[in-house]
Amino acid sequence: MARIAGVDLPTKKRMEYALTYIYGIGLHTSRKILDATGIDYNKRVYEITDAEAADIRNEIQNNYVVEGDLRKQVAMDIKALMDLGNYRGLRHRKGLPVRGQKTKTNARTRKGKRKTVGSA
Repeated sequence: MARIAGVDLPTKKRMEYALTYIYGIGLHTSRKILDATGIDYNKRVYEITDAEAADIRNEIQNNYVVEGDLRKQVAMDIKALMDLGNYRGLRHRKGLPVRGQKTKTNARTRKGKRKTVGSA
């Protein structure tokens, strides 16, 4: 089982899709990493050698922000918006949709369970 960036990759998946299990790596980035390391997209995770896994690990470590560091960076960006007090920051603070979605009928995921008044 290959462990890259602190994530156990699923052994039977193709490499291009297995790398997407790492937070911050999508399909496009996965393919760029495999191109840079010279590994075939169709190779399964259990088929890669330790040297190839090390190449992938080095490529990700040197050129990409992933997992914990990326999560920390996103959280700090949201906190900065909230501290500035701009519109997006206020929406984050209130727990409402941030990107202009309507809230009259939808947005239950963001707003939470319905709050009813006076129901017995």
